[in-house]
Amino acid sequence: MLRESDLIIEPRLHDLGDGFVVRRVLPFRLRRQVGPFVFFDHFGPADFAAGRGMDVRPHPHIGLATVTYLYEGAIRHRDSLGSDQVIRPGDVNWMTAGRGIVHSERTPPEERAGGQRLHGVQTWLGLPLEGQDVEPDFHHHAAATLPEDERDGVRVRVIAGTAFGMESPVRVHSPTLYVDARFAAGARMMLPPEHAERAIYLIDGELSIDGNLLPPERMHVVAEGHDVELIAATPVRALICGGAPLDGERIIWWNFVASSRSRIERAKADWAAQRFGQVPGETELIPLPDQ
Repeated sequence: MLRESDLIIEPRLHDLGDGFVVRRVLPFRLRRQVGPFVFFDHFGPADFAAGRGMDVRPHPHIGLATVTYLYEGAIRHRDSLGSDQVIRPGDVNWMTAGRGIVHSERTPPEERAGGQRLHGVQTWLGLPLEGQDVEPDFHHHAAATLPEDERDGVRVRVIAGTAFGMESPVRVHSPTLYVDARFAAGARMMLPPEHAERAIYLIDGELSIDGNLLPPERMHVVAEGHDVELIAATPVRALICGGAPLDGERIIWWNFVASSRSRIERAKADWAAQRFGQVPGETELIPLPDQ
C-alpha cells in the first residue's frame, strides 16, 4: 500500500518525429515540483540514421538551472556565453540561466554523419528567490569527476548535491539530491530521509519501493521523514531526485521560470526584441510560442 502522501506520476508523451519520444514527468498537475526540480523530461532511446539528428535551435531561459544527463549518444551544447561543449554518457552539463541565457542543443557532426542512439534525461531546477537573476554561467563535469560508490550490488553516482555521504562537484544553488542508481538483480538499498523531498524515476527494470512495484518510466514521489526501501527484481536503472523545497511556487511559461508573472512578461518582451544575446555562429532561433 502506498502511504497517503506518496504519489505515482505517469508521464505525458510527446512524439517529436523520427521516433524521438519525450516523456514529460514534471511539472504534474498534482505535483508541480520535487525539491528544486520543476521540470523532468525523459527522452529516447531514439535511433537517428546517418545524416539525421537532434536540432534544438537557439532559445532563451531565465530563473533556472538546466542539467542534461545521458545514457547513450552525444549532444553539443552552445550558448550566448561562448560555451561549446559536447556531453556524453555520465557527464553533466550544468547551465545556470539566472537573468537570461540563450543556448542550442544539436547532434555533434561526427555522430550526425554516422548515426547514433540518443537516450537521456533533462531537468530544470528552480533558483532561490534571491538568486533568480544571478549572472548566467555554464560548467561541464566529466563523468570521471562525479563521486561513485557500490554497495551490496547497487552502484550510485551523485550527479548533483549530496547523497550517501558523497558530494558532487557541481555547484548547486540549494540543497539538492540527484543520483544515478544502477541495481544488480536482487540488490536492495535504503534511501534515508537526508533530504526533505525525494522521488525515484525508473528508467528500466523491475523495482519495488517499500513493497510497491514501480512500472518503468514512472516517478514515485515518497513521503517525507522515513527510510525508503528499494528492491530490484531485475537489473535496474533509476534516477533519484529531490532536495529542499523551493522558497515559494514557481511559474513556468515556455522556457522561463520565475516567481512572478511580471518577470515572465519581461522575459517575453526581451526575447521578442532580441535583447538576450546570441549563440556565436548561429543565426536561427525559436520564436515565442504565441507569435
